[in-house]
Amino acid sequence: MSEEINDRSRKILEAIIEDYIASAEPVGSRAVTRRHHLGVSPATVRNVMADLEEMGYLKAPHTSAGRVPTEKGYRFYIDALLQVRHFSELEKERLGWRYRLQGKKTDELLREAGKILSEISHYTGLVLAPRFSSTIFHHIEFIKLSREKTLVVFVSSSGLVQNKIIEVDDSLTQRELEQMTNYLNLTLTGLTIHEVKARILQEMAQEKALYDKLMKKALQYSREALQEEGEEEVFIEGTVHILEHPEFADLEKMKRLFRAFEQKSILVELLDKSQKTQGVQIFIGNESEYQEIEGCSLIASTFSNRRGTIGTLGVIGPTRMPYSTVIPIVDYTAKLLSHILEGDAR
Repeated sequence: MSEEINDRSRKILEAIIEDYIASAEPVGSRAVTRRHHLGVSPATVRNVMADLEEMGYLKAPHTSAGRVPTEKGYRFYIDALLQVRHFSELEKERLGWRYRLQGKKTDELLREAGKILSEISHYTGLVLAPRFSSTIFHHIEFIKLSREKTLVVFVSSSGLVQNKIIEVDDSLTQRELEQMTNYLNLTLTGLTIHEVKARILQEMAQEKALYDKLMKKALQYSREALQEEGEEEVFIEGTVHILEHPEFADLEKMKRLFRAFEQKSILVELLDKSQKTQGVQIFIGNESEYQEIEGCSLIASTFSNRRGTIGTLGVIGPTRMPYSTVIPIVDYTAKLLSHILEGDAR
């Protein structure tokens, strides 16, 4: 892609994109020469703009004499022209101070991360919670609800909780359920939930004589409770910020986006896709392949613990966002959250 744009064209494209990000107004040739010292005339800029439009990097909205970037233009800008701002030590310290949230449950921490992302970037903050199967088993508890119904509570070492109601032998007492709890906690603590499932199968496959009736039931019921993975949860914070941008004065575009926020499945899929690659990922407009978030960009990054990637966070806003400042916000927030969640892998 870079071979088809010479140095002068690159500078003019960069100037147009940065002016459009700042103003949300189509950028004309005179504005480029006035605001940027490029050493060329407005006529030369007009010719370059026409070439860039022909190549698909710019477009002319309606009858305006100015130009705005296309998704192809933004992609080239991000890949070849963008200079990402680096956080100063003071900015890192200020952001770190906001994340001194020890003692909070994991879901509270993730929700707070989404709020902070939104407040700092002025866009919508997204956090995809870790899959329960990727977390570390801390303890299980059986709570008798009725003669045949028992609540099974799984808790991870980071505080994530998964509940399941199962049918049990109506002759079981609460004391027997507590014995089952003690046995499983002794056997399974410290394993990932994925490893827990494998261990349960392994234990059940052992010679039956090794286990008494109660222990067999404990394995059977815990396996049943873990058969279905709970829905992935995405925390969405600061949707009101979307309304502050002129791109979403279009009622139909705004409705589509808010439907995506409400249904969540599209955002989960997109954040899950981001999780397959380390570092910051940027989806611009139709690159996401979802019409509901057309005209938007998602900047996302994974967070992890000592065992690897466990979740994704990011910011969604109009394609006209200041990438140079939003990218480091997302990147550093992911690193901070990873540091806080390290305890999940101990």
